[in-house]
Amino acid sequence: MVSFTILTTALLVSLPTAFAAPRGVTSLINHETVGKQLEARQGGYYSFWSEGGGSFRCSQQGGGKYTCNWSGQAGGGFVAGTGFKPGGSRLDWQTNFATLRTVLTNNARAVKYAGTYDAKGPGYLALYGWTRNPLIEYYIIESYDILAPGEPWTRKGNFTFEEGTYELYTSQRVNKPSIEGTRTFTQFWSVRTEKRVGGTITTQKHFDAWSKAGMRLGGHDYMILCTEGFANGTLLPSGSSTITVS
Repeated sequence: MVSFTILTTALLVSLPTAFAAPRGVTSLINHETVGKQLEARQGGYYSFWSEGGGSFRCSQQGGGKYTCNWSGQAGGGFVAGTGFKPGGSRLDWQTNFATLRTVLTNNARAVKYAGTYDAKGPGYLALYGWTRNPLIEYYIIESYDILAPGEPWTRKGNFTFEEGTYELYTSQRVNKPSIEGTRTFTQFWSVRTEKRVGGTITTQKHFDAWSKAGMRLGGHDYMILCTEGFANGTLLPSGSSTITVS
């Protein structure tokens, strides 16, 4: 989903403790190949990547908005999205009026997004990102049609707050591409039990829930609200999305 100079990316109410996970973007993308990747900065950190057969048309509209239309063939897939680099926290200057000192403060992002997402086949709409030290790939999945199997997941619990209920899982990828080259690393997953397209994702709520479940992040690299579609066997992706991130 990424190279090191260019950003790229991108359930079920009752699930067993370990089961087949949806195939993450990492199974599709060669992180060391940058020829098909695109980075732009027009009101957000934007990324678009595609491979294989099919028609994948995505474009950034400015102001944090992007659109995608896709119809995949066997072996094809794409990821596109707008977000932030670095992800995780937002650095703000805040004034302590008791001391009249202004300090740089970390504030976890509340990622607001809106739009439309009409998908068929494998893929999802998700907040996606990486951390370093430790190397973690994470997803907060908001909506999907089919999540195709990949590495087995281990259930870590669930949590509920004002934005909804999410199931928590981890999985491991062995000797796979990452933002640091070929590595073995852990994936963290929050999977929304009631799909939605639009709302606020308060990242700190997920980070805190993960921490309580023993899922510890490192230092944040990037984070995007992505649309992904990919072929898996005879299952082919198609659809359209228009998403604005703020």
